[in-house]
Amino acid sequence: MRIRIVDAFTDRPFAGNPAGVLLLDSFPDDAWLQNVAVEVNHAETAFAHRLPGGGDADWALRWFTPAAEVNMCGHATLATAHVLHTTGAHEGPVRFATRSGVLIATPGEDGSITLDFPTAPLTRTEVPDGVATALGAEPLSAFDTGPNVGDLILELADEKTVHALAPDHKALGAFSERGIIATARAEDPSRGYDFVSRCFFPNVGIDEDPVTGSAHTALAPFWAERLGRTGLTGLQASRRSGRVRTELRGDRTLLTGRAVITIEGELLV
Repeated sequence: MRIRIVDAFTDRPFAGNPAGVLLLDSFPDDAWLQNVAVEVNHAETAFAHRLPGGGDADWALRWFTPAAEVNMCGHATLATAHVLHTTGAHEGPVRFATRSGVLIATPGEDGSITLDFPTAPLTRTEVPDGVATALGAEPLSAFDTGPNVGDLILELADEKTVHALAPDHKALGAFSERGIIATARAEDPSRGYDFVSRCFFPNVGIDEDPVTGSAHTALAPFWAERLGRTGLTGLQASRRSGRVRTELRGDRTLLTGRAVITIEGELLV
C-alpha cells in the first residue's frame, strides 16, 4: 500500500506539521495501526478508508501518535484531504467519520483546504500550582478546552515570552489530559497573524507539536472574544512553524491551510 508523508499548514516542504497518511480498504487491528504510527514517528499518522455511499460520511478516519490514538487531529485531517484530492481518490468536499463526529474538509480554488471542526468549549480555571515552574513562565490565565481537545490553555504576557519557552516537558504532563497550549497576543499584527501559540503534548508522546489544528478550535474562541473578530490567523511558533486561518462560527470552527506531499513510498508489511 502507498504511504505518504505530508507537511500540513504550510505551502512549502520541511515546514508546518508532518503527518503520515495511509488509504486502506478497511482498518486492520489497532496494534498494527499503532505499530505503523510508531514506525512513521511523526506527531500523527492518519488512516482512512472509503465508506459505502449514501451515508453521513464518505471516509472513515483515525489518528495515531507514536504513543496513542487521539480523539481529534487537524493537521493529519488536512493532510489526508490533500492526499485524497491530489490523487483523485475524492473530489470536492469530503466528509470524515471520526471519534469527534463527522468532520468536513473543503478544497478551495487557491489550493487551500478548509476544515469544519467542533469549537472547543472553554472553561476558565485556576492556574495550577507548579505549572509556571514546569512551563518556565507565569501564566495570566488558564482555560480547560474540554474532552475533544484535552488541553489546558495558558495565556502568557506577550509574544516574546511564548517564543522563549523552554519547558520541562515531563513535568507539564501532570496538568491536563493531552498537554499545554501556551499563547499570547501578536506583538505586531501587520506581520499577518493575530496571536501566537506553542503546543506541548507529553502525554501522547509529543514534546512539542509543530502546528496543531485541534488546538486552534480552542484558540479561535479564546482570541475572538479578546480581539472582537471571528476571523483570525494564528502563528504556531515551533521550530518548523506554520499558520492557521480560523473562522469562529458558534459551535463550529473553520480551519484553513495548505499542505505539501514530501515523501511517497510503499509500505511492505
